[in-house]
Amino acid sequence: MSYKETLLQPIKIGNRVAQNRFFIQAMECNKEDETGNPSEETIQRYCDLAKGGAGLISLEAITVTRECRARDNQLTIMPDNEKPLTEFVRRVHEANPETLFIFQLTHSGEISNPEFSRRVTPNPLPGYGGDLLTEEDVERIMDSFVTAAEIAYRAGADGIDMKLSHGYLGCQMIRPHNSRDWKYGGSWENRSRFAFELIERIRKAVPDPNFLVGSKISAWEGFPGGFGTEGPDSPIMDLTEPIQLIQGLEARGANFIIQSAGSPSITVGLTQVDKHVPYYAYLHQYWAKEFRKALKPETVVIGSNFSPFRSGKNDLCATTPEESNLLNYGAWCIENGVTDMVGLGRQSFADPFLPKKLAEGKEDEIKYCLLCDSCLELLIQQSKVGCCIYDKTAHEELVRTRKEKGNLRVSHT
Repeated sequence: MSYKETLLQPIKIGNRVAQNRFFIQAMECNKEDETGNPSEETIQRYCDLAKGGAGLISLEAITVTRECRARDNQLTIMPDNEKPLTEFVRRVHEANPETLFIFQLTHSGEISNPEFSRRVTPNPLPGYGGDLLTEEDVERIMDSFVTAAEIAYRAGADGIDMKLSHGYLGCQMIRPHNSRDWKYGGSWENRSRFAFELIERIRKAVPDPNFLVGSKISAWEGFPGGFGTEGPDSPIMDLTEPIQLIQGLEARGANFIIQSAGSPSITVGLTQVDKHVPYYAYLHQYWAKEFRKALKPETVVIGSNFSPFRSGKNDLCATTPEESNLLNYGAWCIENGVTDMVGLGRQSFADPFLPKKLAEGKEDEIKYCLLCDSCLELLIQQSKVGCCIYDKTAHEELVRTRKEKGNLRVSHT
C-alpha cells in the first residue's frame, strides 16, 4: 500500500468515521474578542482547515472559565458563548460536512496569566504558584467542564477533548507533584480522581453515543514531579501512571487518546520539537506506540510531532529524505502499529490544505512548516498567531510585535 492510500484510509472513531488519518492539533491563535467569542479570523481559519480535508479537527484550547486563562483573547465556552459557538460550528460543517470537529476543553490553573486572570493550583511549582485549590473549588471546576461539554454538544460539535496535558489544570491534578494530602492529591487513586470522575460526569451529562470523548495526554512532562515521572521529586520517566490513566479513561468511555508530551511553560522543547534536534520527534512516536499497545484496537491513538519531518529536508541523520518525509513516515507509523492518526500542529498553520493536496495528487504544492517557531513567539507575546513564512498577515503581526514588545527573551509559554 502506498503512503497516499494509507493516509487517506477512513477510520472509525467511536460511532463516527473520520474520512482520513489526518488530525489537526489544537493550536491557540489568540484572536478572539473580549468575551471569548470566535472572531471572523478564527472562523475562517477553521473553515479553511475543513476545506483542507482533514479527517478530524480539534478546536484550539477553549477555556471553561474566564477567571483562569492563559491567553488574554482566549476562546471561551460558557453559557453566554453558546450562540456564537453554534454559528461557528455550523459554518465549519458547512465548509466540509465530512470533517469531524471537536472542542478541546481546558482550564489553565497554575499557568493562568496573572496580568488578567487568577492563578489557582493543587500544589504550587517553584516559580509559579497561585491560590491553593479546595475540594469545593475542584467541584465547581468540574461543573464548568460538564457545562462546557453540554454546550459543545448543543452547538453541534462532534465531541470534546478533555485536556489533561501540557501543564494545564488537568495535568497539574494528575502529576506526582500534586502530593498534598487531600481528596485529589497524594496517591494515584486520589490524583486520578479528577480525570476519572470528570469523564464519567461528562458521559452522563451527554449520553449520546455519537458524541466523541477523549483526552490529550502528556506522556512525560520532563521535570521533577511532572506527569510520567517516578515520583514528586524525580524527573526520571516512568510510564506506569500514563498507561493507567489512558486505560482508566478508555474504561469510562474514551473513544480516542491524543499522545503528547512536555509542558510548554517549562519544557517546550518536548512539546514542540525544535528544528535543531528533530530526532526528539521519535520520542513522541515511542510514546504513541506504548499507548497503542496498552489500549483496545477500537480506541484510536493519535500521534504528535510529525511536523518536524517536513518534506524530508529535516536534518535527520542515518536516513534518507524519501524515508523520513512527513507523508512517508506518517504512513509508516500507521502501518506499523505506532499510531492510528497523524497529528499536524505547526504544519496546519503552514498549509491547512495538505490532506486535500495529497488526495488530488498535488504533493509538490504542499507548503511545509520550516520550524522557525515564529508562531510560538507570537503566542508567547500574546499576539495573534499564524504562519509567519506563508501568511503575510501573520508576518506583519510578528514585525509589529517585535517593534512594540522587543525580541522574545524566553522560549516557553
